[in-house]
Amino acid sequence: MGILGNGEMLVAFIFIVFLWVWFLMRSSPIVNWPVFGMIPQVLWNASHIHDFATYILQCYGGTFLFKGPWFTGFDFLLVSDPTNIHYTLSKNFSNYHKGPEFKEILEPLGDGIFAADYDSWRTQRRIIHSLFKDNRCELAIKTSIEKKILKGLFLVLENASKVGTEIDIQEVSQKFAFDNICQLVLGFDPNSLSTELLEVPVEKAFSDMEEAVLYRHLLPTSVWKLQRWLQIGKEKKLKKAWNLFADFVQQSITRKREQLSRNINQVQGEDFDLLTHFLATDDEQEDQSGILIKSNKFLGDLTLNLFAAGRDTIAASLVWFFWVVATQPCVEKNILEEMKENLQVDTKGKWRFFRFEELSKLIYLHAVICEVLRLYPPVPFNHKVSIAPDILPSGHHIPKKHEDYIFIIFNGKDERNMG
Repeated sequence: MGILGNGEMLVAFIFIVFLWVWFLMRSSPIVNWPVFGMIPQVLWNASHIHDFATYILQCYGGTFLFKGPWFTGFDFLLVSDPTNIHYTLSKNFSNYHKGPEFKEILEPLGDGIFAADYDSWRTQRRIIHSLFKDNRCELAIKTSIEKKILKGLFLVLENASKVGTEIDIQEVSQKFAFDNICQLVLGFDPNSLSTELLEVPVEKAFSDMEEAVLYRHLLPTSVWKLQRWLQIGKEKKLKKAWNLFADFVQQSITRKREQLSRNINQVQGEDFDLLTHFLATDDEQEDQSGILIKSNKFLGDLTLNLFAAGRDTIAASLVWFFWVVATQPCVEKNILEEMKENLQVDTKGKWRFFRFEELSKLIYLHAVICEVLRLYPPVPFNHKVSIAPDILPSGHHIPKKHEDYIFIIFNGKDERNMG
């Protein structure tokens, strides 16, 4: 009878817990579990984490305190309220930085602009801004894109059409963007976008690095650090991919130095690339705000950061654009009509590259692209850590060294911000 009584008590306890969880799930969009915090639902929704976070923010009016597992220090504030965003990123900008924890998460990016703070961030921002304002850089971008479309993208699409096979538009977009950023930064085309769509080791390594860094955002620091120490899971893949890609970058830097020493490569027109630009900088301009522009360390970190900025941001935007067009027939119809009215379109179906000057006539297409970027921003959040205690305009108290995630994707979807 005693054993039976204990069994009945256990069943009753489980039933009560089940009812409690069921009630919480009905009354709250996310449950703060004992010990585990809100992590279980995050892991359950990891495949569509941005949509899930958008839903949570919508339920809580644009600002939400996420509670992580006990004793992990994984609590942070999700912010999408425009007033709070302006306050954090502009009005009280000096009190919020990325912080050492974020830099550790983005470990492969080193001291590059994505993880930099203070004077280092300002200096790199100025250097990169001046670089992209250079007419030679603009010409190099246009030349690289035109070449990759004519000799890469068109051939892939034509081959798929003739053979009658399906292609993964995300894979094609990623390879297109990877080849372009590689050409622009290193002056080297890996030709990952080919009719065979073969796996290129350095591109695969970069994808593995990005995936591992994303999981670092989702897991408590203690968990992914333990995985790194044990060399298991995503951390094992990260180490292997990081070593491969870093070796590729350093070999490219060494090769470029040798080319410049023999004056084989010139910093002019179509031969312009960012690595050559920095290596050709005058010696007296090397040391600015403690940054040695010609050092392998700076150039390696800069390259990784530019790859992070120039591959998946472009690829993700292209994928969302094509998805919107494919699911909205009226949008596709309007784009085609605008092209026929303003461009010399071959009605026989022959491929043609449209010059950048011609595309400026396509007002509706430009509007569609802007709308896609508003609804599906390629960089959906921004990480900030408070330096001193603060109070947001919404009344939320921010302790010292508290993590905030500025959630841009919800800000663009919030009907309150659309007027």
